[in-house]
Amino acid sequence: MRQVFRKKQTSRFWRFFSAACAAILFLLSEGFVWLKDVYHAEDKALRYLESSGRVIVNRTANGYLFDGPGSDSALIFYPGAKVEAEAYAPLLYSLAEAGEDVFLVRMPFQIALLGINEAETLIGNFDYDSWYLAGHSMGGVAAAAYAAKHAEEISGIVYLASYPATDTDDAVRVLSVYGDQDGVLNMQAYENSRKYVPPGAQEKVIHGGNHAQFGDYGEQKGDGKALIPAEEQQEETVRAILYWLGK
Repeated sequence: MRQVFRKKQTSRFWRFFSAACAAILFLLSEGFVWLKDVYHAEDKALRYLESSGRVIVNRTANGYLFDGPGSDSALIFYPGAKVEAEAYAPLLYSLAEAGEDVFLVRMPFQIALLGINEAETLIGNFDYDSWYLAGHSMGGVAAAAYAAKHAEEISGIVYLASYPATDTDDAVRVLSVYGDQDGVLNMQAYENSRKYVPPGAQEKVIHGGNHAQFGDYGEQKGDGKALIPAEEQQEETVRAILYWLGK
């Protein structure tokens, strides 16, 4: 009887073990497929990774530096989820050209929440008087998470179709930019997040803009149809950021 019981226990264990392994493999494979489903940068965006007389584009350990005529402050940009970082090159090139150096971070598996601390390496290795963070969609959430633990290092945060999920130090300035045709941004969560933003935060609504046109990666699932070209949305975004920076 004992031997039979042990055999049954062993049999159950291996059935459970096999089922657990199958479940893990399924989740891993599904996760791999999800991570592979990336929004790639369009060809026109890749052209902005080339240097010019106004902006020098250099590779860094975790992305790119758009080095323009500015020298006193720099902005670190976290991309949106599953968006190839290079898709934001046109927007960030324009910022650098106007006088704000920008670091574009390439995130692990294109997921900013897996690289929240990527800013730390840049701040430790480059010498600027002031540092700003910016992020699109999930990138903004990740930037806010970093700023929450390193408020003494950060002068301000720019949210592009994004919002914080935790309190922001009162000393950290905030600018929020989104399009009124955005079909991805959860507006209820956005409104609820106002309690995490310090007094004096500024907001810019781009009329006709949507979620995806902050970058150049094509249409995004669930997004609204933009009523203005991507170039116009990005130009308005650049002007809003420069005004907020006092440049």
